[in-house]
Amino acid sequence: MASMTMLEQVPSEKPGARTVKDFPTITTETSNAASEGFDTKSALEIARIINHEDAKVAAAVRKALPEIAIAIDTVARSLRDGGRLIYVGAGSSGRIASLDASECPPSYSTSPSQVQYIMAGGPKALASASDVNEDSPEIGQRDIARRRPTRKDIVIGISASGRTPYVIGAVEYARARGAKTAVITCNHDTPIADVADICIIADVGPEVVSGSTRMKSATAQKMILNMITTGAMTRLGYVYDNLMVNVHMKNAKLVERGIRVLMTLCNVDRDTAIRTIKSAGKSIPIAVVMLKAKVDKMEAVRRLTKSDGNVRLAVDDSRLEL
Repeated sequence: MASMTMLEQVPSEKPGARTVKDFPTITTETSNAASEGFDTKSALEIARIINHEDAKVAAAVRKALPEIAIAIDTVARSLRDGGRLIYVGAGSSGRIASLDASECPPSYSTSPSQVQYIMAGGPKALASASDVNEDSPEIGQRDIARRRPTRKDIVIGISASGRTPYVIGAVEYARARGAKTAVITCNHDTPIADVADICIIADVGPEVVSGSTRMKSATAQKMILNMITTGAMTRLGYVYDNLMVNVHMKNAKLVERGIRVLMTLCNVDRDTAIRTIKSAGKSIPIAVVMLKAKVDKMEAVRRLTKSDGNVRLAVDDSRLEL
């Protein structure tokens, strides 16, 4: 028997299920008038067209700020309560999610288990295309089930089209298990909006190359994920003023950043900053509390424990009693 082609493997629609024709044509798949004749343009014209379209992304994200703010507070509450932020994506969306998750430990000294990602096709799909997995809601459910989502967690599904079966299946499963859920998409009126508590839509319009959502859509997704994790970590007190006080000093660049943070926040010279960091066990939060509150290491640790790591609250110990 001859092997089935990819088209022949697509399952028939279940009775009563919504089909593709039930949804309007998604914007990210339509042709962009601004890039007509794109293949005939010079290199400079190509760059100008892409740049002009990219300039629309921030405005699209701006319209979603109220929903992004809700997501920020929900993520902060989940992490404060011992839960996790788990991203789910496929293709470019999954790669953007993996990048954001991997940046949290060095930036904020979070555990890798606190901000995670699930990618259709697994880690190997980060470097190569995964053809079938993103078409299966069952595989999405299976993959999120392995993480055992609970009421403490928030699961954020990312799908530019808004109808990736893998992501929809994963988010539906997590929600059924009591996890908070959010989705990020670049199209209106899509199936993914129906399966989450929070729906963030960044309508960036048609892509320069039709359907190439690694472009404007992915840029919007990256901006939104930056806002969510940076906002949540700031709400948790891992940022003091606008400085990265929870930086993990694992290399020369980050060590230097930690020294500068201490010098700036505490108005001390370099030698004092280095000496305090050493006595604080190379912990910038402990060093900041020691200097700003004028306490020893043991008291600084006590305050940070009491404040759940919130540096500003630990410095002003009186606020912890409120």
